[in-house]
Amino acid sequence: MKGIPWSYRFYRWGWSGMDLLFPPMCGGCGQIGSRWCEICKGRVARIREPFCTKCGTPTLNNDICEKCLSNPPSYRALRSWAGFESPVRDALLAVKYHRNIGLADAIATDMLEFVRSLQWMMEILIPVPSGAARLRERGYNQVALIARPLAYELGVAYAPNGLRRARETRSQVGLNASERRENVRGAYRADPSVVERKSIVLMDDVATTGATISACAEALVAAGATEVRALTVARAHARHDLNRV
Repeated sequence: MKGIPWSYRFYRWGWSGMDLLFPPMCGGCGQIGSRWCEICKGRVARIREPFCTKCGTPTLNNDICEKCLSNPPSYRALRSWAGFESPVRDALLAVKYHRNIGLADAIATDMLEFVRSLQWMMEILIPVPSGAARLRERGYNQVALIARPLAYELGVAYAPNGLRRARETRSQVGLNASERRENVRGAYRADPSVVERKSIVLMDDVATTGATISACAEALVAAGATEVRALTVARAHARHDLNRV
């Protein structure tokens, strides 16, 4: 556990103690006994090649897709751990709507091998920020619940203050790809004192059209980041309904 602050180690031990007293329910299947059971770990639909070498969208070959060629994103690469389907979908909904912190920590641990395999240069990990209204409503940023323990495990700086919302936006749910891009255009600002001359990994929970991630990456680059790579827990495939994702 090298690099993990003692405060977070105690935090984890506290969760372990609670789980002994009150056996948790798996966020993927509901089975009693663990927050993220071995069966669900084995059912994770990993994203496999071939995919676009820029945005990570599944393609017929490992080339840059037409979308990235016609409108290059500001990030260097985007990769997703799994497809947005059960059990990962159910787990992310549990984190998002029920603040299942123990489950978020378990997902971060399960993602660790995948993230390390990317062999990315990374100095800072930043979660995509929530809007002020959403933070008031929920009291937390669900992406941060996964990003924070992942940063500790990777031994990189965790800097949620490096990026903020410059204005409120509509919910992306129900918007098509072009509407999503317009909705988040110029919606983010990065802090040069945090990100300038740094290699950044930007993290979100689900990649759909990539509009939010692209807007965030653009703000980070404008603030002087050396390079930005993006990571998501899941990716929604073309067959998924954007009205629900």
